[in-house]
Parts: sequence; structure tokens; C-alpha cells
Amino acid sequence: MSAPHNQRITKRKEMRVRMAEFLLFIPNLLRLLVSLLRDDRVSKMDKAILAGTIIYVVSPIDVIPDFIPFIGQIDDVYLLAISILRLLNRADRSVVLDHWRGSVDIKELVTNIAAVAEYFLPKKIRNVLRGKIERAYEEGPPYVVVTDSVAAGD
Repeated sequence: MSAPHNQRITKRKEMRVRMAEFLLFIPNLLRLLVSLLRDDRVSKMDKAILAGTIIYVVSPIDVIPDFIPFIGQIDDVYLLAISILRLLNRADRSVVLDHWRGSVDIKELVTNIAAVAEYFLPKKIRNVLRGKIERAYEEGPPYVVVTDSVAAGD
């Protein structure tokens, strides 16, 4: 085997270990979203996105079904991460921090989750999941806005 091939295998194993660790955060991230739904400081539009994310994660009907080990949870954790990043980028950060009970920095955590999840998710699926977050609610026809800055945490 060639050196580049071995490097790809090593990187994939490393990313798989990181993602397995991130998947353990799903219950805490769901609790955060449920808590944020109850906060009056969160806008109705943001609450709609959070509620949609919660429904998607707990629903057995996903883009990638949950019964597929490992990969079936990646779309869930990715959607959780980008919805929290969206809220962090658009709302007062203190609102999210008031509800976060974890010991790690929430923005760093969800940024890392999104980046590692993107390694495993095909581009088409990433775009579908981002589209679930970035709906245009206010003006014009109902269409989906897909931006790379959401996943990057910009």
C-alpha cells in the first residue's frame, strides 16, 4: 500500500474515534435545545428551528436511518450542531450559555462536531440538513438557503 493510502486510513480512523466521542453529546445537546425552547429570549423563528431539529433527531425517519450503526447518528448530531451554531451566531450568546450545563465550550464543541460530521456526510446530505436549518421565513417564496458559513461557525 502507498503512503497516501495509509494516511487516508489513519485519518479516517482518527475521525471515526472523534465522532464516536461526539455522539455521546447527543443527549446533552437535545436537553439544551429543549431548555432553549422554554426561554422567552429565544425568537419564535429560532424556536421553530429548534423544535424541528428535536423532532428530526428523535424521529426514526431520517436522511440516514438511525438503525444503521454509527453513520445513522451522524446526521442527527450534525443537525444539532449546526442548529446550535445558527443560534449562537444570531442570538445573544449568553442565552445559550445560560442553558448549557456542559463543562466544555459549547461553540467549540458544536463547531468541531460539524467539522468532523462533514468528513463522513456526503455533500448532498450536508446540503439537505443545512437546508432544514436555513429556511427563508420572512420574504419571497418558500425556498431553502444553503450557506457554508453555518457549518464553519462564521
